[in-house]
Amino acid sequence: MESNIETNELLDRLPPHLKQYIKPQNYEQYTPVNQAVWRYVMRKNVDYLAKVAHESYLGGLKKTGISIDEIPSMYGMNRILKEIGWAAVAVDGFIPPNAFMEFQAYKVLVIASDIRQLENIEYTPAPDIIHEGAGHAPIIASPDYAEYLRRFGEVGAKAISSAHDIDMYEAVRELSILKEAEGISQELINSAEARVEELQNKKVKPSEISLIRNLHWWTVEYGMVGTVKNPKIYGAGLLSSIGESVWCMKDEVKKIPYSIEAAYQDFDITKPQPQLYVTPDFAYLQEVLEEFANTMAVRKGGWRGLKKLIKSKQLGTIEISTGLQISGHFSRMIKNDDNEVVYFETEGETALSYREKEVIGHGISRHKKGFRSPLGKLKGINLSIENMGPRDLQAYNFYDGKQIAFEFESGITVQGLNVTGIRNLRGELMLIQFTDCTVKYKDEVLFSPEMGDFDMAVGKEIVSAFAGAADYNSFDLVTHTSSSETIRPQLSQNEKELNLLYKEVREIRNSEEIDTTKLEEIFETLKENHSTDWLLPLEIHELTSKTDSDFSKKVLKHLLHLKQQKPKVSHLIDGGLELLKIKQKNY
Repeated sequence: MESNIETNELLDRLPPHLKQYIKPQNYEQYTPVNQAVWRYVMRKNVDYLAKVAHESYLGGLKKTGISIDEIPSMYGMNRILKEIGWAAVAVDGFIPPNAFMEFQAYKVLVIASDIRQLENIEYTPAPDIIHEGAGHAPIIASPDYAEYLRRFGEVGAKAISSAHDIDMYEAVRELSILKEAEGISQELINSAEARVEELQNKKVKPSEISLIRNLHWWTVEYGMVGTVKNPKIYGAGLLSSIGESVWCMKDEVKKIPYSIEAAYQDFDITKPQPQLYVTPDFAYLQEVLEEFANTMAVRKGGWRGLKKLIKSKQLGTIEISTGLQISGHFSRMIKNDDNEVVYFETEGETALSYREKEVIGHGISRHKKGFRSPLGKLKGINLSIENMGPRDLQAYNFYDGKQIAFEFESGITVQGLNVTGIRNLRGELMLIQFTDCTVKYKDEVLFSPEMGDFDMAVGKEIVSAFAGAADYNSFDLVTHTSSSETIRPQLSQNEKELNLLYKEVREIRNSEEIDTTKLEEIFETLKENHSTDWLLPLEIHELTSKTDSDFSKKVLKHLLHLKQQKPKVSHLIDGGLELLKIKQKNY
C-alpha cells in the first residue's frame, strides 16, 4: 500500500489552511494485530448492526469500499467515495472543531488514521479509523444524510468559539492520546483527566461552537433514527463501538425525541452516554439545524455577534449592510442607547472583502495595524450614506478631492479630505477613503492624520458575524501546531513476535488450503510465550472449528480457560465464538 496522500478532485479544491491537517495514512504502519482488531470489530458490527442500524448502513459499507477483513486504504476509499461525491483524508487524531466542520462543508470525511489498541477494542476516547471509516463513511451513502452532513459543516464552520473552547479542545485531545497510548503512567492520565474535569466544571456561557458541537455529538456521533420505541442507529460513535451499540439499545439508556434542546445537553467523551436523541428521519435533522442557525451571529449580526467575536480573541468577520466584510481580531465596539453598534475596531492584520473575495488593495498589507470605522446614519439626515444616489452625495458635499466634515447620530465626527470611494454591485458606496482625517467621539480622538489614510466602512448596521476570514486567501492560516501529538507505540521484542504469529495466521486464512500443522505450531508458541492473548486463539479456532478435530477442541478449551483467567474479556471471547456458530449455521 502507498503511504502518500491519495486524492480526488474534491481534495484538490481544499484551501491550504485545511490541507495542513492532512497526513499520509502510512498503511504499512498497521500491524497484523491492528488488522485483527479491525476484523474482529467489523465482523461483530456487521452481524449485530444488520439488526439495529439504519437501513443504509450495510449498503453503505459496500458503496464506500469498507472491507470487513482489512483496514481500508485512503486510496481505495477515495476512489469509491468519488462516485457518491465525497472524499476522505487522514489526520492525526482530533483537529480543531471549526476545521473539522469546514472539511465536511467541502464534502470531505476526516479520518483519524490510527487504530485503537487491542485493550480498547470496545471503545476508545480517541478518534480512530474504526470510528471514522466504519462509522461515518457508510451512512453518507444515504443522500439525505450526506446533505445534512455537508450543510452541518457549512453552518458549523461559521460558529464562533471562545478561549475556553480552545483550552477544552487541547485538554480533550491530550487525554484521548494518553488513554490510547501504551505505557503511559496512571499519574499522567489522572492529571489529564483532572484538567478536562476542571474545564468542564468551569462556569462559562456556552459559545456557538460548543452548542453546535453538542448537536453534532447527539446526531452525527450518537444519533438514532426512527421512533423512541423502535430506534435505529446511525451515529458513528455507536456504529463503531461494539460495546455501546449494544448498550444503547437497552432500556437503561433514555431515548428522547430529537429537538434543538439537544444543543444545550453537554456530553462526556470518556464515558458511555446516559441518554440519546431519536430523529424521525434525516430530513428532520436539517430542520433543527436551520432552527439553530437562526440563533447564530452569522444570521443575527448586531452587537451580540460582535461581542462574541471580541470575547473569542480569534480571527473573525463582520459583514455590514452594504455587504462589506471586515476580517480580523476584533477588540472594541461602541454602542448607542438602542444597543446599535456605532463604532468598531480590530487590532493587527485586517482584510476587507466583498462576497468572500478580498477587495483589491485592502488586504493585510494596507491594514497591518488594524481597522476602525463608525457605523450608522448621519445626524439630521434621513438617508444613510449607503442609500444616497449621486445627487444626494453631491447635495451633502460628498465630492472626491474635497474637504468634508460630518457627524453621525451617535455623535462621532469625521473631518478630512475625501479621496475616493468603492461601491458594491448595487452601486452603493461601501468604503470611503480619506486623507488628513480626524475622527472623534466626545473628547476621544479615534483616528488622527498621523495614523495615515482613513478608510471608512459605509453601512447602517452589522448584519452578520462569524468565525474565520471572509476570504481565506487574505491571511496566512497555515500555522497550526497542536500542543500534543499522537504517541506512536514502540513494539517490544515480545510484541513483534506476537505480531509475526498474527501475520502467519492471516496468511494461512488467505491461502487456498488451511495448513493445520502450521496452525498447531503457532498455537503452541502462542500458549508458551503469549498465554494471555485471546484474539489470535479465536482466529485459529475460526480456521479449525469446521473440522471438529482434537486440535480445534484444544483451542476451544484454551479459550474457555482464558475466559476464567481474564474475566474482563470473557464477553469478547463469547462474542467471537458466537460469530463462529452463526457462520457455521450459514455454511
